[in-house]
Amino acid sequence: MQEINRDAQTIAAVATAVAPGQGGIAVIRLSGPQAQAAVQSVTRIPGQQSWESHHVLYGHVLAAESGERIDEVLVLLMLAPRSFTGEDVVEIHCHGGVIAVQRVLARVLDQPGVRRALPGEFSQRAVLNGRLDLTRAEAISDLVAARSQRAAELAMAGVDGGIQKRITALRDRLLDQLSELEARVDFEEDLPALDGAALLEELQMVRCQLQQLVKDGQVGAALRQGLRVALVGRPNVGKSSLLNRLSRRERAIVTDLPGTTRDLLESEIVLAGVPITLLDTAGIRATSDAVEQLGIARSHDALASADLVLLLFDLSVGWTPDDEALRQRIPAAVPHLLVGNKVDLAVSDARAGTSGSAADIRLSASTGAGEAELVQAVLERCGALADGSLLLSLNQRQGDLAQQAADALARSAQVAADGLPWDFWTIDLRQAIHSLGEITGEELTESVLDRIFSRFCIGK
Repeated sequence: MQEINRDAQTIAAVATAVAPGQGGIAVIRLSGPQAQAAVQSVTRIPGQQSWESHHVLYGHVLAAESGERIDEVLVLLMLAPRSFTGEDVVEIHCHGGVIAVQRVLARVLDQPGVRRALPGEFSQRAVLNGRLDLTRAEAISDLVAARSQRAAELAMAGVDGGIQKRITALRDRLLDQLSELEARVDFEEDLPALDGAALLEELQMVRCQLQQLVKDGQVGAALRQGLRVALVGRPNVGKSSLLNRLSRRERAIVTDLPGTTRDLLESEIVLAGVPITLLDTAGIRATSDAVEQLGIARSHDALASADLVLLLFDLSVGWTPDDEALRQRIPAAVPHLLVGNKVDLAVSDARAGTSGSAADIRLSASTGAGEAELVQAVLERCGALADGSLLLSLNQRQGDLAQQAADALARSAQVAADGLPWDFWTIDLRQAIHSLGEITGEELTESVLDRIFSRFCIGK
């Protein structure tokens, strides 16, 4: 990693969630040369308790002027280099909520040389001080933000160093080939001839492994970020019934009256480990009701923002011109599934046909028939169907860099086909090695690091 100037200031922030009435304790974390002195200035530790590393002390945080007790606390010391950041780290464990936490933090921030931490700054210092590699730091952020058990498992694989080891191994293979090429460039007459076919085969094998990692990362993105699935259809085709069934609770009012849903309803669910936001839209139809018109307008917005659209139609009525008109309104870039509902009341295939082709999925939102097939189809259409073989998942930044490396290696085939000298081979090979180094943090600048960690939460 390129040398980056380290901030000599001590930073502080709340490292736990803060909400009224939520959480019995909160943790305020400090890191830097003044961490211990700052905490000693704001606390009273009774008796002969020793301020030694990796010891817990009991005491109180005191107000600045009156000396009144602000809160009863535990103080945990983790002195350099045996800490998360590699610097002196001190944590104050106080009572949760809002008021006590903010009063304690304010006292800490009033101390000389202490400032409020920026988002991700603790993790950034851990990376700069060699306590974490970049992929582990990013995996910790993913673990904190995980919305499903499967997403947490993939994040934990990154925390354990799985991504770092895999990328480093591939990069080392490329470095071995680069050293061979550079040796031939400088001393070709003194060395045995290099087998260009074997070299190209090795580079393309690495490229294929990188492409698989990119593909797995796309599935992992769905597990981390979730999907937005819009339920669209004419009034009274069963959108709200389907939302209630998939979410396993009554989120939407279900009646036989058309136009019951007049606003966009959202429900957060997890299907096969994938977090999904279901958007139950207002039935799209011509209406003079001003409130219903607003709901229909929001339905159109939901179509454009969704990862997938489920267009429901009534099998007991069959495919209608209004259904076809709705399908035409779905943006071309948004994938969709045609879902025939009320299969328990279905008419003949001839009437239920959709422009000559059957529905993608047939189900009954009231009985649950066809639900499993729907879930399978949703995940497949979104490219989010993960099996047990998915062990690692690159995030967006890592995936983009892995793709850049794969593209650079793909250009090697053209270089070989053109019969160019060895020094031309090294150009794309160096680019691939640099891109992989950016994934692990070995090839990074301060501005890139700042951009990465700015997406982290405060206190991490």
